[in-house]
Formats: sequence, structure tokens, C-alpha cells
Amino acid sequence: MKKFFFLIVLLALGLDCSAAQPAKRKVLYSGNPILPEFHADPEIMFSHLTNRFYIYSTTDGVPGWGGYYFTAFSSPDLVEWKHEGIVLDLATDQVPWSSGNAWAPAIMERRQADGSYIYYLYYSGHDVKKNRKSIGVAMSDKPMGPFYDLGTPLIDKRPESLNGGQQIDVDVFNDPVTDENYIYWGNGYMAAAKLNVDMVSIDTTTITVLTPEGGTLEDYRYREAPYVFYRKGIYYFLWSVDDTGSPNYHVAYGTARSPMGPIVVARQPVILQQDPDNEIYGTAHNSIIQVPGKDEWYIVYHRINKNYIDKQRGPGYHRQVCIDRLEFNPDGTIRPVTPTQRGIPPVEPKLPKKR
Repeated sequence: MKKFFFLIVLLALGLDCSAAQPAKRKVLYSGNPILPEFHADPEIMFSHLTNRFYIYSTTDGVPGWGGYYFTAFSSPDLVEWKHEGIVLDLATDQVPWSSGNAWAPAIMERRQADGSYIYYLYYSGHDVKKNRKSIGVAMSDKPMGPFYDLGTPLIDKRPESLNGGQQIDVDVFNDPVTDENYIYWGNGYMAAAKLNVDMVSIDTTTITVLTPEGGTLEDYRYREAPYVFYRKGIYYFLWSVDDTGSPNYHVAYGTARSPMGPIVVARQPVILQQDPDNEIYGTAHNSIIQVPGKDEWYIVYHRINKNYIDKQRGPGYHRQVCIDRLEFNPDGTIRPVTPTQRGIPPVEPKLPKKR
């Protein structure tokens, strides 16, 4: 009777009864890792169709890097992530040329003349006919798929001048200066080429080897995972050093005045590396995101789960996706990133007003 009387009083005062319920706790930081379970080789994108961020990754936790499908996660603020499901399965008829080893995806959003969008998902898989890794491409009209594979590999061999290395770890880049598109790839080497207008073929006359020369495993010796972005007149080239199962796996970078190089290794090239004191290991294979409308940048990368760091436990395929702030000095050089357990606070894209 007393509870009923109390509700009557609230209504009489014009108060919302729902206000008496506990408020949902506001999330202050993302925490690291940001995705559940095991994922690696994260690729991040902001979709102008949905106004959400998306992460595509290698499905990890499988011995021998045997994952065979890609999933997507989406977020409005880089903090709270929603699982969008499987977007491409290499063990099905979706990808007729590959049997699995779905590794290191890259994504490109392209707006069409009629205002619609096409999404191009590039990735590496095991080529059944050639019994080696090749790079494929699949398309969708939505960022969460489903994606439909081209039917044949886009890149199935290394540049003619090279004798070793795998066709994996693809990256794609749209040059905001010219609106031309480029593709980068290579384990043991870094190759680049122009994508044709159709986005599913390359101009083979432009294939160039860009591998940064020199360095050691302690600083910038190139291993794999090229990533390219542009800021204030500078083209930044990032790559991973050492082995993906090593605690020392880390990120180095250089810069260029063109999407096709040549790359000048930075004076202080290492920008992300392990922090054993805080049980953070193997911080590499990254992508970069700029918050739309702002000069605000973040690095998304994987690191080895601390409980699997022992070589007998498979550190190379027990990786998790993390995010931290990426900052620049006044001269455009990248400040070393501090890998954290806390992660980042929510971001708010500054979007153009709809007409």
C-alpha cells in the first residue's frame, strides 16, 4: 500500500518513475583488449554509410593459424563493440580458390556516383591450386557483409625480382590527394602497386618493391604487415618487426612524399613495443584510424595474451586486439605509443551536417 501511495505522489509531481531505476553506468575507457576471445591482425575502418567504426581481423586461437573465416565488429565510439557475425568463410563455396588460412584482412569503402557504397575486403588465404598463400578480394554493399569473392586470387605470386616471402598481410590505401588507390603486401618483402578503377585488379606495370633496407630485430628490420596512411602532406608507412610469436614483435615506421615511396626510415623508427613490467607482449600488426572531422588518431594492434607467452603454449596464435592513442610531434614525426591496459575513452566523430 505504501509503495502504491509513493507512485501516486511521483505521478502527481509530474516525475518520471523510470528515474527511480539505477542509471546505466557510463563507460569511461575501452579497456584492452577491446574484442572478446582471440583475434589478430586488426583492420579498422569508419563507414560513412552507417557512421560506425568496424574492425575485421584474423580469427585466432587456432593451432597453425588455421582460422578460415572473418568476422566484423562495429562500434559508435571505439569503446563499445558489437559482434556483427561472419562476413566471409574461406572453407565454403564463398571462396572457391581457397581452403582456409584466412589471414590479415584489409578494407576499402568507395562511394558510388548514385550515393551508394561498395566495400572491398582484401585478404590472404591458402590457394588450393598452387598450394601457397595468395591474396583475394570480395565485395559487399554493406560493411558487415556478406561479402562475395571475385572467384580467383587477385595476387598469386611475388614480384619477379624476389626469391622468397609469402603473399600475405595486404593493405589498401586511398590517396586523398589524387583519389587513386594502392595495394601493399608481403611477408619478407614490401610490395606496392596501383589498383585499377575496378578495385579488383592491379596495374601490373606499377608493381614496385618498397622494402625498407637495413635495421635489426631490435629496431626496424622489415618483416611484414605494411600499413599506409596520410596526414598533412606526409605518407606514413608502418610495418611489423620480428616474428608474430615473439614478445619482441613491434611496430616501426618511415615516411615518403608519395604512396609509392621511396621510404625514408624515421630517425626514431620504433613507435610501439612490449612492456614486460605490465605483462604486455608482442605489440604489432596494426592499422590506424582518424576520427572523422578531427586531427585525432588511434592505433589498433594485436598483442600476445600474457597467459600464452611461453613458446609451448602457442603465443603466435593466441593474440588479442587492443587500441591506444597515436600522437604526433609538431614536425610530423610519430611519438612512441604507450601500450595500456586501460585503452581509450569514447570518441565522437565530427560528421558533416546532412542537407
